[in-house]
Amino acid sequence: MGNFTKWLGAGLGFTLGGPIGALIGYAIGSVIDSGVTEKEYKDEQDTYQKKIKTNSKAKSSTSGDFEISLLVLASVVIKSDGDVDNRELDFVRTHFTDLYGKERANRAFKLFNGVIKKDVSTRQVCMQIREHMSHSSRLQLIHFLFGIAQADEIVQASEEEAIRKIAGYLYINDRDYESIKAMFYNEADAAYKILEIEKEASVDEIKKAYRRMAKKYHPDRLQDIGEEHLKVAKEKFQSIQNAYEKLKEERNF
Repeated sequence: MGNFTKWLGAGLGFTLGGPIGALIGYAIGSVIDSGVTEKEYKDEQDTYQKKIKTNSKAKSSTSGDFEISLLVLASVVIKSDGDVDNRELDFVRTHFTDLYGKERANRAFKLFNGVIKKDVSTRQVCMQIREHMSHSSRLQLIHFLFGIAQADEIVQASEEEAIRKIAGYLYINDRDYESIKAMFYNEADAAYKILEIEKEASVDEIKKAYRRMAKKYHPDRLQDIGEEHLKVAKEKFQSIQNAYEKLKEERNF
């Protein structure tokens, strides 16, 4: 384990307390291997408890908070269909490696393997996230969760239901939810859903919707959760641009 809790405490704020903190505490115990002595285990737990006390009054989110929130909510979605699919686990591992590099990703995934063994109170976890994380960051969480669900090539009804429930607890409204969902479904009216407009929208309404959505999903709105998360934010932003270009071609304007 060594520096496990040192890494865990670096850059974390609100997630070291409350229901998420309790889950992480459980996960630390789950990742202890047989080569760790009882004293080393106790030292890790003592270090973790000190970090909880140090960070218990944190009121803003950080890159580390976003990382831990992803881990916890990803475990909810992956378990929702009653089967932990290796393709979904591989997606999480690959995504974390792309975001954080191999060393940090390995530590995060070790923690994830502990979290996924524990039952999660989705409502309580989302309430904690909602209290401290911006609306833009919460939208980004939903986008990531759909990516996980689609990793096995089909979004199961149980997975979609789990993500919708999470979105509700995070105070993501139906229009925002359907917009993000449409980015992962190849439907005829996906471009309209992504831009949050009806098929009957005029050209002026399409242009107005594009400007509004481009502003809402601009990567600059996610500066507080770290540079490492901006790549995925740019992919979401690109979906907005692609939807607009598709409607421009269809409507010839």
